[in-house]
Amino acid sequence: MGYHFKPRLWSIVLTILFVIIFVALGRWQLSRADERNTQHDQLEKYSKQPAVTLPGSLIKLVDYQYRDVEVRGEYLAEHTIFLDNKTYQGRAGYHVISPLKIANSPLHVVINRGWVATGNDRSILPLITTASGEIIITGTVISPEIRTFEISDTIVQGPVWNTFSLDKYQQITGLKMQPIMILQKDVIEDGLVRAWEKPESGASKNIGYAIQWFSLAVTTFFIFIVLNVKRTNSEIK
Repeated sequence: MGYHFKPRLWSIVLTILFVIIFVALGRWQLSRADERNTQHDQLEKYSKQPAVTLPGSLIKLVDYQYRDVEVRGEYLAEHTIFLDNKTYQGRAGYHVISPLKIANSPLHVVINRGWVATGNDRSILPLITTASGEIIITGTVISPEIRTFEISDTIVQGPVWNTFSLDKYQQITGLKMQPIMILQKDVIEDGLVRAWEKPESGASKNIGYAIQWFSLAVTTFFIFIVLNVKRTNSEIK
């Protein structure tokens, strides 16, 4: 038909190499999607189970993450911090985080008590009511490392933090903490909003990445074909 296909060896090798790489990356993203779906199914399972008691001994995050727990102890209000750049229904505010001294234990656990709006003057922090004496808190266990949109490189400005780091918090307060954070779920009248959003699995993002990698593999193959198909000069001289 007036065309011939005669690719060079190096172009064949490069095309095969890139196709293999792109397909492997796509398959890896699909495996990550499966892992995320499995984790999300586990979260849904935990959400239907009754709360378990948080022990006074040191635990591992992986053993309690996403589980509902109950813990008895006493707030140390002097170590309360305000995690900045948190919004609720479009309004700017803070997450209020306080340590709870676990009853009959040398350990503490950080409680994310909920959201509160900022005032007109950000130099004045909202007044927070903190229960005194021994109380019982129920909530969901999550990772204690929280990153937010940072408008400066400063992590800590007094009681206002841009990013929560458990290691940094332990260094500053001198408290020995459980390696978790609890999102408080109790219904109490303390002015804080506890409308926690249930996390999505995130698998759709991995599937999207997988499609992109597979598309690159197909595109690479077609580019190889197009660049190596040449028209035969059939003109008679």
